[in-house]
Amino acid sequence: MSKHSFPGHSQLTRVHKVSMAGVAALGAAALAVTLVPGQGTQAHAETVSSAPAAYTTNAGAQQIKDVRASVTDQQATASEKAKQAEAKLKAQQEAEAKKKADAEAKAKADADAKAKADAAAKAKADADAKAQKEREAQEAASRAAARKPVYANNLDGWIKQSLDIMKAKGIPGSYDGLYRNIMRESTGNPNAENGWDINAQNGTPSIGLLQVIQPTFDTYHVDGTSSDIHDPVANITAAANYAAATYGSIDNVDSAY
Repeated sequence: MSKHSFPGHSQLTRVHKVSMAGVAALGAAALAVTLVPGQGTQAHAETVSSAPAAYTTNAGAQQIKDVRASVTDQQATASEKAKQAEAKLKAQQEAEAKKKADAEAKAKADADAKAKADAAAKAKADADAKAQKEREAQEAASRAAARKPVYANNLDGWIKQSLDIMKAKGIPGSYDGLYRNIMRESTGNPNAENGWDINAQNGTPSIGLLQVIQPTFDTYHVDGTSSDIHDPVANITAAANYAAATYGSIDNVDSAY
């Protein structure tokens, strides 16, 4: 074959080669007819000449069949590859979706855990603050109790306790003024009661350390003291409150009042 080919034409295919072989065989058959004389030669030539044509036709049909089979195979392969690519893409998408869902679930779990931890921390802080306030209140109460004076359960203690209450309430009076009037009125007896004076005759006897009648005690009773007129501290404080309103101070009282 020549090294050069005609422009625009590709190399000979198998079909072309087979056809050329058929043509060559036909030429050979024609030559054989011219060399053999008689009727038999003519029949032989016809037989010989028909053979390449049949060969050529069968080879072309087979070639077409092979091409069709190849195309079918290629289509099947392409279809299978397309299915595989689609399956791969679907698997990739599912994997990405699962990854995203897992990330979102983790983020939510982390957020829930943080919220729970924050709530626990706040609850602990609130509990600690409450406990601290309770400790401070107890300590303050203890300090107040430690500072609170203890009064003797006698005339001296009663007068001193009454003076502290009078000072807190703004009621004037002194230890000497209270003691002096108490000794004159009851000689220091908290249960003393006058059953003969005008008050007694009117049904309201004078009672207690400073001989106070019930109506006066009720009117000048000082909050924080007992409501019992016989209570020493309540009696002294109510009488001092009355004397302050009437005479300016218990210190100004030197006789029955």
